[in-house]
Amino acid sequence: MAWHIKNNEMRIVKIHEVKTEAHKVKTIFFEDELSSSAKPGQFLMVWIPGVDEIPLSISSASDKLASVTVKEVGEATRALNRMRKGGLLGIRGPFGSHFKIDGKNALVVGGGIGTAPLLMLVNKLLSEGAKATFIEGAKTSSEILFKDQLTALHEEHGLEVIFTTDDGTYGTRSLATEAAERCLSEKKFDSIYACGKEAMICKLYSLAEKHKIPMQASLERIMRCAMGICGSCVIGKYRVCKDGPVFDSSQLREIRMELGRFQRNFRGERVPIEN
Repeated sequence: MAWHIKNNEMRIVKIHEVKTEAHKVKTIFFEDELSSSAKPGQFLMVWIPGVDEIPLSISSASDKLASVTVKEVGEATRALNRMRKGGLLGIRGPFGSHFKIDGKNALVVGGGIGTAPLLMLVNKLLSEGAKATFIEGAKTSSEILFKDQLTALHEEHGLEVIFTTDDGTYGTRSLATEAAERCLSEKKFDSIYACGKEAMICKLYSLAEKHKIPMQASLERIMRCAMGICGSCVIGKYRVCKDGPVFDSSQLREIRMELGRFQRNFRGERVPIEN
């Protein structure tokens, strides 16, 4: 309990570095002891002074530095991506469940900004001696994330990397799920990890069930409190901020009728997901 209270206290941190990753996507590094000990898949509540507080996946954590990778989609993310080295942010966390290493050969699939927490996961997989195939899907070449980092992991540690784009401007012209289906028909995997839009998660879940492979997926929901109070992140019997954001196959089976179909809005009302 003391650990949770400590994590939930707002801490003011100074931006150490801002790195452009892709079109409208930046990684913001800062020094924070709690965040630097986070596990792959956990998230922070990030307060942009004078604007808003938003949930963001942790994209790296090492030594005393941690980072979040942010795509500009609204007022808060736009303000965050305009901040510079030396700027101040408020953070709470890390919160939530995390990816767990399962087996020795993993298929990791990221869609768009959903790739953010998966780079940290892949580094952990490789550091523990597992083999991994990483599929990253994006709409177009300008939206590919972590190209240099993933290429370096391929060269140094043998990570198999497959890039897909909807328009064929980089890598293979296909959906990430289509590339995953091809991989699953050609090779044996012990586990599947995923983060991205729920339409993608649903398709991968069906593939995992078909091939009888355990799956872990990070889900995105509206999160305002990170403590399970507001109810905006409810899916089935779970609260994503506390029970997730990472869910395993057994949990995904329990919420499969809502997965990719419904979410809660800011008023807590159950509404259809627009994919």
